[in-house]
Amino acid sequence: MKADLHVHSNYSDGSNTVEEIMELAEQKGITHISLVDHDTVQGIEHAQEAGASRGITVIPAVEISAYDFKRNRKVHILGYAFNKEAEHIQRLCTPLLQRRHENSLWQVEQLQRNGFQVELDEVKKQAAQGGTIYKQHIMACLTDAHFSTQEYKHMYKSLFRGDGICARDIKYVDANDAVKAIKRDGGYAVLAHPGQLDSFDMIPELVQSGLDGIERNHYDHIVQDIVKVESYAAEYRLFMTGGSDYHGDFGTPIEIGDFDSPVKSIQLLFSNIKVL
Repeated sequence: MKADLHVHSNYSDGSNTVEEIMELAEQKGITHISLVDHDTVQGIEHAQEAGASRGITVIPAVEISAYDFKRNRKVHILGYAFNKEAEHIQRLCTPLLQRRHENSLWQVEQLQRNGFQVELDEVKKQAAQGGTIYKQHIMACLTDAHFSTQEYKHMYKSLFRGDGICARDIKYVDANDAVKAIKRDGGYAVLAHPGQLDSFDMIPELVQSGLDGIERNHYDHIVQDIVKVESYAAEYRLFMTGGSDYHGDFGTPIEIGDFDSPVKSIQLLFSNIKVL
């Protein structure tokens, strides 16, 4: 039993199709997988069908782009094994997706006004599967450089960070509301990569909202982060998960299954899986 519970497809900001992901997962001996596409549950049924044809169990999942308004920092909340309708998750995330898409359209407009050769139709083609434009889709139309190269990083930072012409962010949802929505839909709420976003301080508050687990195994976690995760998990009786945070060509060079999930979390989530 081997699980990667943190994979992104082209339903959000990953470059790979669902079929490509399942083929890669099969090659790596993955038995259980979760596509945690940002703020959408749109691809779950597709993923379950593609996974079943290869003997891979797909656990319904989502990664909600949330925020800690008290400490002014981003917090990502993973949801697993929720019910088919995902009514509360979709109610929370649909406006968020709309804000993201509208902001991306504005960013394309800023690029065009400043002389960049980027066509909206081409950007939309990049985002065709999920329908929402992410910055990765815009960047794919600006450069052929890979996400990991200095050329890509320099362009991204100069355009989307600091005083860049596209440096405008959206309003995210409250992290506590994200946890509550997942719980209302019968799922398990997990704090994603707290070492990456420095979101450890919010754990006690999130537990009060119903947090079930913390992501332990992640490429951006150093030893100190893992120790912290284990300490918080023990103190608040939370289970621990893990995954590659795979985005294909739109993310850090890493393979599906390079970081997997503890067996206990697989067994827990699998016991509550909702097949769509």
